Amino acid sequence: MKLIVGLGNPGSGYANNRHNVGFICLNHFARAHGIRFDRRLGKARVGTSEVDGKQVVLARPQTYMNQSGQAVSQLVKKFSIGLDDLLVIHDDLDLPLGKIRLRQDGSAAGHKGVESIIAELGSRDFFRLRVGIGRPSSDTEDIIAYVLSDFTSEERHTLTQTIPSVSEAILCLLTKGLEATMNKYN
Repeated sequence: MKLIVGLGNPGSGYANNRHNVGFICLNHFARAHGIRFDRRLGKARVGTSEVDGKQVVLARPQTYMNQSGQAVSQLVKKFSIGLDDLLVIHDDLDLPLGKIRLRQDGSAAGHKGVESIIAELGSRDFFRLRVGIGRPSSDTEDIIAYVLSDFTSEERHTLTQTIPSVSEAILCLLTKGLEATMNKYN
């Protein structure tokens, strides 16, 4: 079984924020595969199904971003998920808007949601699919205000091309593994 988690903040006020790109991408993947987030389990909304012969649990933590680890650790325990079967999709300030990168481990690079997951799991050894949101255009712009602001219409246009690629990368990881996915999408 694979656990695929999209990071974001719960509530309609955050729905189109840059920080919610993990939710946005996971929602697209779920729709493409007919999966509904039809139940609450612990601190997350989840949907379960089979995708290309693999059992998957899709999850959107209902904690705020900085406490995502609480929801993820509950799900890892509930479903007895090995960390090599955990994929976390999240925003990344250090990637240009619309670029995606897959990695298997590493530091949180300042991302509070990923930091929370690492702290709760006691390990950095899980897959991350990072989706670039770029940095603010000015050095004086507050990073927190930036990630909690909505995408502009121009940025949304770029993302409409990126989001299907994220879904394809998830499917590729499920069916072909890490190396093939990294070669194709990194």
